[in-house]
Amino acid sequence: MKDKEENSVYSAPALDKGLDILEALCQCENGLTQQEIALRLGRNLGEIYRMLNCLVQRNYVAHYGNVYTLTSKLFQLSHFHPPTYRLLTEAMPIMEELSRAISFPCDLRVYNNGVQTVIAAIQPPNGLGFMTRVGSEIAVAPSASGLVLVAFQDPVIMDLRIQESLPNQSAMEMKHFKHVLKEVVAHGFASIQSNQYAGLHAISFPILDMNGFAVAALTVPMLARIDGTQQATQQDVTDKLRKSAAQLSRKSALGKTENKVLN
Repeated sequence: MKDKEENSVYSAPALDKGLDILEALCQCENGLTQQEIALRLGRNLGEIYRMLNCLVQRNYVAHYGNVYTLTSKLFQLSHFHPPTYRLLTEAMPIMEELSRAISFPCDLRVYNNGVQTVIAAIQPPNGLGFMTRVGSEIAVAPSASGLVLVAFQDPVIMDLRIQESLPNQSAMEMKHFKHVLKEVVAHGFASIQSNQYAGLHAISFPILDMNGFAVAALTVPMLARIDGTQQATQQDVTDKLRKSAAQLSRKSALGKTENKVLN
């Protein structure tokens, strides 16, 4: 009874409404009208009108005609978070060098509440290839990067991520998924043929912190050409991707060590 009373005392209805609006807009790429937002949230127009105006004034939401959409402000703010900012700063030159060397795109993904989010992506100089958009949210399975982000974790964190990202799997499917995770750890990376796109093969290596746990996944999606143009082989890509991931892991682990010393 005491917990309920405390929760009631410290509740913030206006903040809840603002966050609800942001979350609703995150789920709709083309934006929503005021009426659609109210309908989705189960609230009347009067409850969200002032909150929407506030979000527009603070540049979290843009208003075009009668449609409201998210601005890039949330994305920009996320990059000011020191660990993410440092990781991106260290990753970009390494990713650019990798993409030039293999002539395939590459991207960096992190685990985020049951899905994985692309936080950086590099296109090769020729501009060709299968590239994922920065900010995209991708299912953990089936995905080479998803396997990496779950496999290289403390057992407790691994189980939590499995439950969170695969909530409706049968016992047999869960058993198979855990077996695949063990194989990924044994090999040190994931390399799988896409079951969604023909000719697409993804290779992903973990970016490890000083404890050996994956903070991100560096991934190369290889799209096979059918015009006879020479491409880097899977082995070539694997070797160069391994070196790039190891280089970034060393920088990531060093950064965490420096932070501990400074604190």
